[in-house]
Amino acid sequence: MTTAQAETGRTVTTDIPARLDRLPWSRWHWTIVIGLGTVWILDGLEVTVVGNIAGRLSEPGSGLPITSGEVTGIAAALYVAGACFGALFWGRLTDRWGRKKLFMITLAVYLAATALTAVSFDTWWFLLFRFLTGFGIGGEYAAINSAIDELIPAQYRGRVDLIINGSFWLGAVAGSLLSIVALNTDLFAADVGWRLTFALGAVLALVILLVRRHVPESPRWLLIHGRDAEAEEIVTSIERRVEAERNERLARPEGEITIHQRRSVTFLEIGRTVFSDYRRRAILGFSLFIGQAFLYNAITFGFGAILTEFFDVPSGNTGYYFAVIAIGNFCGPLLLGKLFDTVGRRVMISSTYLLSGLLLFGTAWLFDQGSLSATTMTACWCAVLFFASAGASSAYLTVSEVFPMETRAMSIAFFYAIGTAAGGISGPLLFADLTSTGRVADTVLAFCIGATLMCAAGLTAVFLAVKAERRSLEDIARPLTAAATKARGARTTGKLKSA
Repeated sequence: MTTAQAETGRTVTTDIPARLDRLPWSRWHWTIVIGLGTVWILDGLEVTVVGNIAGRLSEPGSGLPITSGEVTGIAAALYVAGACFGALFWGRLTDRWGRKKLFMITLAVYLAATALTAVSFDTWWFLLFRFLTGFGIGGEYAAINSAIDELIPAQYRGRVDLIINGSFWLGAVAGSLLSIVALNTDLFAADVGWRLTFALGAVLALVILLVRRHVPESPRWLLIHGRDAEAEEIVTSIERRVEAERNERLARPEGEITIHQRRSVTFLEIGRTVFSDYRRRAILGFSLFIGQAFLYNAITFGFGAILTEFFDVPSGNTGYYFAVIAIGNFCGPLLLGKLFDTVGRRVMISSTYLLSGLLLFGTAWLFDQGSLSATTMTACWCAVLFFASAGASSAYLTVSEVFPMETRAMSIAFFYAIGTAAGGISGPLLFADLTSTGRVADTVLAFCIGATLMCAAGLTAVFLAVKAERRSLEDIARPLTAAATKARGARTTGKLKSA
């Protein structure tokens, strides 16, 4: 590495991104996956537990004067709103302050808010800390996706990102099963069991926090912010660990990049970059997030009501059906993830969106014909969500890798907020009436809306998806600092090019 001066504002030529991307998979990478990826399990746990304990919280003797409608309505909306605001607020700070500082802070916010939810004594307290729990989770999405993509080698980035995002559904399964045990009054008092579910979330967050202490700051972020000595130290340490584990020397890295270091990027630059310089990619991001948000609401919002209304499933048994479709959701990214790195992003993103949309159209037709039972309806949902979950996870992967590094966390935050708002606010407002009328035609219409938007997103991906598989982040989207350097006539070597 060569530098021109001693502080920020200097020009640096480095091979650190190439050195990170040429690393073979190792135990160190598993540390990253465990330390950073498990937050999605917590999110799935949170969302599922709250939905399952709504009835208990509204019962006399729960220790909380709240109605079931307030839990599933106001509290759920506040959690979503908190996630949206948190993503935007923490996303900006993640780009300014660094990945590690923020993924430690946001997890601490989640931990504290969840623990304080467990000791709720009044409705306002419960609602306040549901908002703050979402506020912490929203920030996690921006900080974690940024760090994962910048630390995981290019040839593994797609599958790792998909599986980690898909692990939300492991949390959903755990939440369903945990609520069955926690709400058993033979084991726990009515005012104790639901508190223990939140307390367990806080305990798990504490364990993850301890693991995260060993996850380093992103060397890519350090480079751009004038801390290249720290970046060099981190990468050298990783290389030594990998070489010791494999008992062989690593291959020489190929390619260098020259950047002009700076401490921050303005909102104006971020907006111009994302919505002007990369307009086609922004359209792609919107399409993918909106499509998956509405599909999930078309199916999962009120799914319990659909089972009880149309198939006479007892309300106490709907959790078992949800656990089954949650497993199907996780299997999609788990089994299809590798194909996103081998077959390629464009083929896999477009096909998973299109297949899930077409299968949902088929499910709607069978439902309209009266050809389904509770079991076969659940099987259809599993098939739809097997592909939809991989597609939805690829939406997060896409927006985290197709924009310049200086805007990465903010881009993730923005598209996450849009998707979350659509799914958690617009979706329920649209689908609540459709799925609760008891009319088959209305539920079929809800399915068809979700399927149409999913197919539209898939067709958009056919034309606009970026071939990012096995390419370095700097190759997919040139850093703004590199572009500025080039404008000043500085030399950039290696395979870096504009995408």
